[in-house]
Amino acid sequence: MPRWLRWSLLALVSWGVWAVMAKLIGEALSGAHNQALSILGILPVMLAMAFTKRLATPGNRRRGILLALAAGAISCLGNVVYYDALSRGGKAAMIVPLTALYPLATIFMAMLLLKEQLNRVQLVGVIISLVAIYFFNVPREGEGFFSPWLLLALVPIVLWGASGFLQKLSTNHISGELSTLCFLGAFVPFGVLFLVQQPLPAVITTKTWLLVIGQGFFLALGNFAVLAAFADNGRASIITPLAALYPLVSVPIAIGFLGEHIAPREAIGIVFALISVVALSYETPSTNPPRSIASVTPTT
Repeated sequence: MPRWLRWSLLALVSWGVWAVMAKLIGEALSGAHNQALSILGILPVMLAMAFTKRLATPGNRRRGILLALAAGAISCLGNVVYYDALSRGGKAAMIVPLTALYPLATIFMAMLLLKEQLNRVQLVGVIISLVAIYFFNVPREGEGFFSPWLLLALVPIVLWGASGFLQKLSTNHISGELSTLCFLGAFVPFGVLFLVQQPLPAVITTKTWLLVIGQGFFLALGNFAVLAAFADNGRASIITPLAALYPLVSVPIAIGFLGEHIAPREAIGIVFALISVVALSYETPSTNPPRSIASVTPTT
């Protein structure tokens, strides 16, 4: 097994675990507190990135850093909404694969602002993603078309998509390693701001502390693993969709260990969402040699 594939699988597993940990934390912490305290788990990965030898900047260093910081800030806000959606009773088995469609927003922004065009595979992915959203939200009798949890889940898709777009721009100016370091670094001031605005609960159990620290660690580890896969000459057109399949880990955990149940129509939505994630993340293979570039967090 090539090293880049090992790193890619590590990212898939890491993000898959991260995606359901907020459900385990539940109402013990608000989304803002969850994001703030998860920084404790992100810091060890940031320190590892800080000592890498690949922090050289090929372009405009200042612009690249500012773009990466903006990407991190937007991703951080998306995380808060995502954590809130899970803590308020949303099913992880449904929210995780739906929010994994964030590449859809990145692609649309690239089309509008950078004049990029969809390849045929991505176009199919757009259509399939819309089908997935429909199956997630086939209205029941007496309900409107858009359910509250769906509207809440759409927010991280937009924010993570915008974050991915900005981080993509960032790597045009600085190395992927420096971009990711700044991306994760943007979480720190936001965490402090959240704690100033909302004091922590009087009592936080040891279990909650371990879960929130682990949540931050697995989020950052997934980013680091994707970065390492690119550095080991892995192809972006393979690594990106492979790592984005983290719901393959999250959904079985949600069903098998969290006791969640899904209806047949929701199962169809999950399948379509996973297929569309692969299609949306597909990039036309380049003839240029692969280089190390920053990953996009599920931001995910």
